[in-house]
This record gives sequence, C-alpha cells and structure tokens, in this order.
Amino acid sequence: MHPLAKLDQRFLWHPFTQMRDWLAQEPTVIVSGKGATLRDVRGRQYLDANSSIWTNLHGHAHPAVNRAIEAQLAKIAHSSALGLANEPATYLGKRLVEAAAQTQSGLARPPKLNKVFFSDDGSTATEVALKLAYEFARRTTGTRSPRFLSLAGAYHGDTVGAVSLGHIDLFHKAYGGLLFRSDQVMAPYCYRCPFNRAKPQRADAREYRKCRWECIDKVEARLAAQARRGNPYAAMVVEPLIQGAAGMIAHPRGWLRRTSELVRAFGAQLIADEVLTGFGRTTAPRPEAGPSSNARTAKRSPAPAEPARDRDPATPSDGDLLFACQKEEVVPDFLVLAKGLTGGYLPMGATLTTQNVFDAFLGEYQEFKTFFHGHSYTANQLGAAAGLASLDLLQAPAHARRRENLAAKLQEELAHLWRLPAVGDIRQVGLIAGIELVRDSRTRTPYELRERVGIRVCEAMARRGVLTRPVGSVIVLIPPYCTTHTQIERTVQVLGEAIEETLRVK
Repeated sequence: MHPLAKLDQRFLWHPFTQMRDWLAQEPTVIVSGKGATLRDVRGRQYLDANSSIWTNLHGHAHPAVNRAIEAQLAKIAHSSALGLANEPATYLGKRLVEAAAQTQSGLARPPKLNKVFFSDDGSTATEVALKLAYEFARRTTGTRSPRFLSLAGAYHGDTVGAVSLGHIDLFHKAYGGLLFRSDQVMAPYCYRCPFNRAKPQRADAREYRKCRWECIDKVEARLAAQARRGNPYAAMVVEPLIQGAAGMIAHPRGWLRRTSELVRAFGAQLIADEVLTGFGRTTAPRPEAGPSSNARTAKRSPAPAEPARDRDPATPSDGDLLFACQKEEVVPDFLVLAKGLTGGYLPMGATLTTQNVFDAFLGEYQEFKTFFHGHSYTANQLGAAAGLASLDLLQAPAHARRRENLAAKLQEELAHLWRLPAVGDIRQVGLIAGIELVRDSRTRTPYELRERVGIRVCEAMARRGVLTRPVGSVIVLIPPYCTTHTQIERTVQVLGEAIEETLRVK
C-alpha cells in the first residue's frame, strides 16, 4: 500500500463513507488534475465523470481561474467581511445579481434578487435562506412559528437547519432529535409516480407519462391546508428542474412554474436551491440536435404550452441562462448557490434575496433588527476572484454554445444504454444525468439498497478509468464543461461495460 494511502487510513474520516469498507482496501489517492482528468499517486489517469462531486465547471487547473487566484493572492488572501468590504466580493455580488436577472426573452428588467449574502458552502447558504425566510415571516406576518415545505426525498445540506428540510431517512433520521419539523409533499418523480398510468417504455418517463398533474394537486392541497390553519408556510424549498441526492429526479417541464405560482398564491416564499443546478449545469442541448432516436411520446396531459418565439440574434439561447429557474421564467425569493460558484476551486456559497427581505432587517441599532449570522470566511477574496473568472468563462458566447453541444453529445451517447435491460430510466437535464438501474425494467422492480448495485457499478467503472459516485442504484454523470466528445463517448461506453459486468446482463 502506498504510504499516503496508509496515512489516510490512519488519520482521516471520509464523508458519506462506511469506513469499515474504506479500511479494507487501498484507497485511490488523487495528486493532480488537468482538464477533465485526474491522476492518482501511482500515475494512473481517470476521467472525472461527476466533476468532483458536482463542483468543477471548467476542468482542473484551468489557466484563467488559476491566473485570477494567483493575481488575487499577490494582493490579499482574506480579510473579514464583518465591518469591512473588499474588491472582488463586491464585483462578484454585482455579477451574480445581473446573471440572475437574465430572462429567456432577453428583456432587461430591474433585478428582483438584488442582495447577496456570502457564506461557505451549499449547506450554509441554505441555512442563510432559512433564517432570513423565518425571520421575515415573523416580522411581516406576525407568525410565531413559521413552517417550511420541501419535497419528498429532499436533501439541502448537512447543517442542522438544512437537515431539517431533508426527507431521506438514511441521511436524516438519526438526527431527528436535533431538528425542527418541516413538512413534505410528493416529488414529481414520473418514473415511479403512483399517478403515472403509462407502461414502462425505453425512454425518459417524463416523455411518455400519462397523468393529470396530480403532483401539482398535492402541492396545492398541502399549501391550502396550512393556510387554513391561519399559518401559511414561510417558504417552500425546491431544487429546480432536478433533485440531486434524491436520485437525480428530473421534473417534467412546467412543474416548477406551476408550483411557484401556487406558492405565491398561498402567501409563501420560494427558496430555489441551485447548489447543484446553477451555473449552466441545466443547459439544454441545441435545438438542432433534436431528441434521441429512442425518445417516444405517448398521449398524456401536456405540460403548459411554451409561447412560440422567433429566434432573434440578440435573444439569449438556453446556454446564456445560468440558473435552472430561468428555464421556466421563475424568479424565486431566495436563490441558493455554491459548488460551481468558484468553478470548483474553493468553498464558497451565496444566497441572493430581495429588497423586501433586506428591508425587514433595517432599523436603528438599539432595535437589534440586524441579521445576526455570519462566517469567518464570508466574502473571501480568493473565492470571489475565482468566481469572477468562472463567470467570465461561463458568459462567453462560445462557452454557452459549447455547453449546448456537449449536452447534445451526452444525450446522443446515453441513448445507447437503452439496450441494457437493467436500465429502467435515463433522466437528463442539460449536463446532469441519472441512469436508474432496476432488477426488471418491464415492472420497474428496484434493487435493494443493501445489494450495493450502484456502488459496485461505479467500482467497475473506476477499474476502467472513469470516476463517479452513485445515488443508491442511480449512476450519476455530471461532466466538466471542458470534457471532449471523445471523453463523453468513453464515459458512457465504460458505464455500459460496468453494468454488463456487474449485473451480468447484455
């Protein structure tokens, strides 16, 4: 065993890892990275197929981000945001507000989300939104104990407040005694929806579902029931378009817009957790790419019709919109960002909110209406410098087209996996994909968690030089934007081989 691996096993405790299993074999020790590849201590190279747990946007050791950090390091690495401002964080806040104000129509509008609170990561950015929404509800409605609503299978981080919003027993049940109570409503999980009357097909279940939007009815019923008690929800928290840790559950088109309208109608605010989905992850394939050859559409209740638009050269394409909410023209009351905020370089989070929320915390000193919350590394200069460099890359027109083309290539390659009977559903939203493995695709019969199917498939992929991490029996592919088409082909080919090897299916 390599000396570094021995030291790791002796001293470190890894997140979301059964350490008994970890100690039973030599761990892979990463020492360098370039572009979409990683290199371990023994010199072996791997494709980084999940962007180092969904964080890395532009690839490892990107020259532009490296230069930005080096230039900032020559000035100052960090100074406190408690009573002081700094240059890169100020510019980054402005850029985030401008990016969040972009619309599909390209029309300029005053930004609704015009205040930015920086924190350390996705969990803490969620915690900021929770505290602000909680106190805003108390101050503006007189509610003594504001409540929150989130989706079944929700995961919004690992701080106590964020865990309180979660509804994955495996992650959250053990901490029940520490948490405040939150309510849940069914997620729009088309593949396993009890209201979907369609028989399984070899296509994304969203494309052939047969339903009457009963999932929306459930949201409305839950909001209405809480309102009748005279205590409307302070906020509903959602991951727009796709739920990550729930199993890459991709929402049908129109669900977010309909839900946001209901939330507002019942006097609640909307918290959009875009820790996973932000910064171009949900960029759709270019329209000329068309659907995969395996896509089939059955009769069903359609999503809300999109207004026809003639493409104006000045109108933003999908790749120009950096946030998932923008794809359905939804502007939340809180936008929670992290992971890709610095391009995957440094830990940093941000919570964007409105002037109304900001104003509720204004007052004379002795009123103590201050937002009493903060972090030692809030608005860190190195992280902000990396974030600015990342935004420069993301907002370059050529980069937006590249993401659209890469999403189309991923869609094309994923279609080849339908030949495998263990593949039950393939859910893709832009450059995020989840491949759900099942015992029987004709009946959607799942594998049991104890069978470790997802883990075993990912181990087989690692032996072939592709790294990713499953969510249960769902294999996750989230490539960095610098990934080449050849590397996409290799990634999906390896996934198919790993499924065949692990499950003995052809």
